Amino acid sequence: MRSALFSTPRPVPNRLLPILGSALVLALALPVFLLSGWRVAGWAIAAVLWVAVHALELLLTRMRARVSNLAASGVQAFGMFFKALGLLVVLVATAASDPKLALAAALTYALAYTFELGLSLLAYFGSPA
Repeated sequence: MRSALFSTPRPVPNRLLPILGSALVLALALPVFLLSGWRVAGWAIAAVLWVAVHALELLLTRMRARVSNLAASGVQAFGMFFKALGLLVVLVATAASDPKLALAAALTYALAYTFELGLSLLAYFGSPA
Protein backbone atom coordinates (compact mmCIF):
# COMPACT_ATOMS: atom_id res chain seq x y z
CA MET A 1 0.00 0.00 0.00
CA ARG A 2 1.41 3.39 -1.00
CA SER A 3 1.58 6.25 1.42
CA ALA A 4 -0.70 9.19 0.69
CA LEU A 5 2.18 11.55 1.44
CA PHE A 6 4.15 10.44 -1.62
CA SER A 7 1.30 9.53 -3.95
CA THR A 8 -0.66 12.78 -3.73
CA PRO A 9 0.37 15.23 -6.47
CA ARG A 10 1.16 18.79 -5.46
CA PRO A 11 1.90 21.91 -7.48
CA VAL A 12 5.56 22.85 -7.87
CA PRO A 13 6.32 25.38 -5.12
CA ASN A 14 8.11 28.67 -5.64
CA ARG A 15 11.90 28.22 -5.70
CA LEU A 16 12.67 31.67 -4.29
CA LEU A 17 12.75 30.71 -0.59
CA PRO A 18 15.16 27.75 -1.02
CA ILE A 19 17.47 29.86 -3.21
CA LEU A 20 17.47 32.69 -0.67
CA GLY A 21 18.12 30.18 2.11
CA SER A 22 21.17 28.74 0.40
CA ALA A 23 22.40 32.26 -0.39
CA LEU A 24 22.07 33.05 3.32
CA VAL A 25 24.16 29.98 4.18
CA LEU A 26 26.86 31.16 1.78
CA ALA A 27 26.70 34.68 3.21
CA LEU A 28 27.05 33.35 6.76
CA ALA A 29 29.96 31.14 5.72
CA LEU A 30 32.07 34.13 4.67
CA PRO A 31 32.53 35.52 8.21
CA VAL A 32 33.33 32.01 9.41
CA PHE A 33 36.10 31.78 6.81
CA LEU A 34 37.40 35.24 7.72
CA LEU A 35 37.32 34.76 11.49
CA SER A 36 38.80 31.25 11.35
CA GLY A 37 41.71 32.33 9.19
CA TRP A 38 40.78 29.91 6.42
CA ARG A 39 41.55 30.79 2.83
CA VAL A 40 38.72 32.88 1.40
CA ALA A 41 39.42 31.36 -2.03
CA GLY A 42 37.60 28.20 -0.88
CA TRP A 43 34.51 30.23 -0.06
CA ALA A 44 34.84 32.15 -3.34
CA ILE A 45 34.98 28.95 -5.40
CA ALA A 46 31.85 27.67 -3.66
CA ALA A 47 30.06 30.98 -4.20
CA VAL A 48 31.00 31.13 -7.89
CA LEU A 49 29.86 27.53 -8.38
CA TRP A 50 26.57 28.31 -6.63
CA VAL A 51 25.96 31.36 -8.85
CA ALA A 52 26.92 29.43 -11.99
CA VAL A 53 24.58 26.54 -11.18
CA HIS A 54 21.66 28.87 -10.52
CA ALA A 55 22.36 30.91 -13.64
CA LEU A 56 22.42 27.73 -15.73
CA GLU A 57 19.20 26.59 -14.06
CA LEU A 58 17.53 29.90 -14.90
CA LEU A 59 18.70 29.67 -18.50
CA LEU A 60 17.44 26.10 -18.85
CA THR A 61 14.09 27.00 -17.26
CA ARG A 62 13.61 29.72 -19.86
CA MET A 63 14.61 27.34 -22.66
CA ARG A 64 12.21 24.64 -21.42
CA ALA A 65 9.29 27.05 -21.62
CA ARG A 66 9.88 27.54 -25.35
CA VAL A 67 9.99 23.90 -26.47
CA SER A 68 7.62 20.90 -26.54
CA ASN A 69 7.29 18.45 -23.64
CA LEU A 70 9.63 15.88 -25.19
CA ALA A 71 12.29 18.46 -25.92
CA ALA A 72 11.81 19.95 -22.43
CA SER A 73 12.67 16.56 -20.93
CA GLY A 74 15.87 16.47 -22.96
CA VAL A 75 16.78 19.99 -21.91
CA GLN A 76 16.19 19.09 -18.26
CA ALA A 77 18.30 15.92 -18.52
CA PHE A 78 21.12 17.80 -20.26
CA GLY A 79 20.98 20.53 -17.63
CA MET A 80 21.20 18.11 -14.71
CA PHE A 81 24.11 16.28 -16.33
CA PHE A 82 25.96 19.47 -17.27
CA LYS A 83 25.56 20.99 -13.79
CA ALA A 84 26.95 17.88 -12.09
CA LEU A 85 29.76 17.53 -14.61
CA GLY A 86 30.71 21.21 -14.35
CA LEU A 87 30.84 21.03 -10.55
CA LEU A 88 32.99 17.91 -10.67
CA VAL A 89 35.40 19.32 -13.23
CA VAL A 90 35.99 22.48 -11.19
CA LEU A 91 36.35 20.64 -7.89
CA VAL A 92 38.64 17.91 -9.29
CA ALA A 93 40.83 20.52 -11.00
CA THR A 94 41.01 22.44 -7.73
CA ALA A 95 41.77 19.25 -5.79
CA ALA A 96 44.61 18.44 -8.17
CA SER A 97 46.29 21.74 -7.41
CA ASP A 98 45.27 22.31 -3.77
CA PRO A 99 43.33 19.59 -1.91
CA LYS A 100 42.59 21.71 1.18
CA LEU A 101 41.15 24.49 -0.96
CA ALA A 102 38.97 21.99 -2.84
CA LEU A 103 37.75 20.50 0.43
CA ALA A 104 36.76 23.92 1.77
CA ALA A 105 34.93 24.75 -1.47
CA ALA A 106 33.19 21.37 -1.66
CA LEU A 107 32.03 21.45 1.97
CA THR A 108 30.78 25.02 1.69
CA TYR A 109 28.89 24.29 -1.52
CA ALA A 110 27.51 21.05 -0.08
CA LEU A 111 26.24 22.86 3.01
CA ALA A 112 24.43 25.47 0.90
CA TYR A 113 23.04 22.80 -1.45
CA THR A 114 21.80 20.65 1.43
CA PHE A 115 20.05 23.60 3.06
CA GLU A 116 18.42 24.50 -0.26
CA LEU A 117 17.29 20.90 -0.77
CA GLY A 118 15.80 20.78 2.73
CA LEU A 119 13.88 24.00 2.19
CA SER A 120 12.66 22.73 -1.20
CA LEU A 121 11.36 19.53 0.38
CA LEU A 122 9.67 21.48 3.17
CA ALA A 123 8.02 23.78 0.61
CA TYR A 124 6.83 20.85 -1.51
CA PHE A 125 5.53 18.58 1.23
CA GLY A 126 4.27 21.52 3.29
CA SER A 127 1.97 22.70 0.51
CA PRO A 128 -1.61 21.45 0.38
CA ALA A 129 -2.21 18.44 -1.85
